[in-house]
Amino acid sequence: MASPDRSRTLLRRMALLLTVLVLVITSLSAYIRLSRAGLSCADWPQCYGERLRQAQQGVSATAGDSDAVAAARFAHRIVASAALLIIVAIVAVCFSARPVWRAEGGVALALLALALGLAVLGRWSSDARVPAVALGNLLGGFAMFALCWRLLLAPGAALARGARVWAMLCVLLLATQIALGGLVSATYAATSCGGFADCLSAARSLPWSALDPWREPVLDGAVPTNASGALAQTLHRGAALLVLVATAPLALVAWRSRRRLASALLLVLLAGTAGLGIAMARHGPTLAMALAHNLAAALLLATLFALARGPATADER
Repeated sequence: MASPDRSRTLLRRMALLLTVLVLVITSLSAYIRLSRAGLSCADWPQCYGERLRQAQQGVSATAGDSDAVAAARFAHRIVASAALLIIVAIVAVCFSARPVWRAEGGVALALLALALGLAVLGRWSSDARVPAVALGNLLGGFAMFALCWRLLLAPGAALARGARVWAMLCVLLLATQIALGGLVSATYAATSCGGFADCLSAARSLPWSALDPWREPVLDGAVPTNASGALAQTLHRGAALLVLVATAPLALVAWRSRRRLASALLLVLLAGTAGLGIAMARHGPTLAMALAHNLAAALLLATLFALARGPATADER
């Protein structure tokens, strides 16, 4: 039987590999979803949502996939299978240790449950037309990455209890903002409105049912527009401001608590996500900017989740 130190080293190495793989999976998933939506398509914005309109006419969801999207789908399946095997190995390491590593084992079991749930959800992903499926994939993938990040990091100086509660509230607020962003993407709302004032004006007359993730988007006009998407756009941008106001002061608290790397990451990622969001709102979304925005949001969520952890338990020391 391996010594505790060797088992701990093995666990950290597997956690590092798993973190990289999950980040690759979420990025590939975003690339497939956004490419199929039509971001950066040849005759933007007229081609936006073309695949949805074809699916509504009975055309296969995978028909007409570019070589790059087909390759991304294949790579996604391979990397996801590898990640599942590593998660099973991590569970085995955690529960074969004596004493059992309960903290890490709990995280590993949560990862396993998420991975299996996403695998089941993946059966409906390719031909799904309701936003709920895309939202499930997005939030599940981000949750897995946050858990991997927490599993990877060695226990550091914990924030005071009040600051940890604050960090967890920021996690919940950011998760809500990410869900709203996913709803904007999944409902093809990129062309629903322009500036914030325009979006706010368009959203005022919309019912809350416009946010229903089980409602299939309807695109109208020569430039495909989902008019009901203006509500999701408005709430997403408003939530982004709340995340910025709530999270920026937490960086100072983390710095004073000797979590200086996390503090620097918070500031950089906040600036990056906000800057990319403003650029997409002003100049229109592109595939590259949307993917970078997705990546920065995943890293920001993971950093906040790591700050929300409590002091190290006995089996983590």
